[in-house]
Amino acid sequence: MAGLRIGVLGGSFNPAHEGHLHISKLALKRLGLDQVWWMVSPQNPLKPADGMAPQPERMASARAVSAGNPRIVVTDIETRLNTRYTTDTLDALLATFPRAHFIWLMGADNLEQIPRWERWADIFHMVPIAVFDRATYSYRALASKAAHRFRRCRVADRGAAGAVMRRPPAWVYFHTPLHPASSTELRAKRKAADEARRR
Repeated sequence: MAGLRIGVLGGSFNPAHEGHLHISKLALKRLGLDQVWWMVSPQNPLKPADGMAPQPERMASARAVSAGNPRIVVTDIETRLNTRYTTDTLDALLATFPRAHFIWLMGADNLEQIPRWERWADIFHMVPIAVFDRATYSYRALASKAAHRFRRCRVADRGAAGAVMRRPPAWVYFHTPLHPASSTELRAKRKAADEARRR
């Protein structure tokens, strides 16, 4: 782990999809990372438990989507660390792997709504952050409370390759090719297919 540059993509992965893979490949290339960890959460505190597939099922879906990409690591480390909030997880990761270099990865939708997260501003002071464009969210994300508060800490994307090594707070926003995949849409399609089979 010493010296590894690791992007952490947290979430429910309910289910994992090609959009997660798209962001991860971009992160590996644009940020010069050694690995991207898909951190499959036991339960997102901001999402209802109703409709949430069991974690082993979501882990299996993440492994299936990331298959053939050895630099993408699917992990249930939040369960093993017994952490619920991102800040607690990052505290534990930084303490457990003090010689690794972490950067938090997220879509533009999360930049817009991150003020709803527990101790959200602390996240910016713990690790660098990379935000990836997501359809319909660009304007709202870049006009958001978080973007405004940390506007002086934004790194130009031309300097993104070194972002993981920057002292936080530091964040970069990538205006990258968009991917249409959505876990919500995939669940809706799956539900419709299940209902059709039962008819």
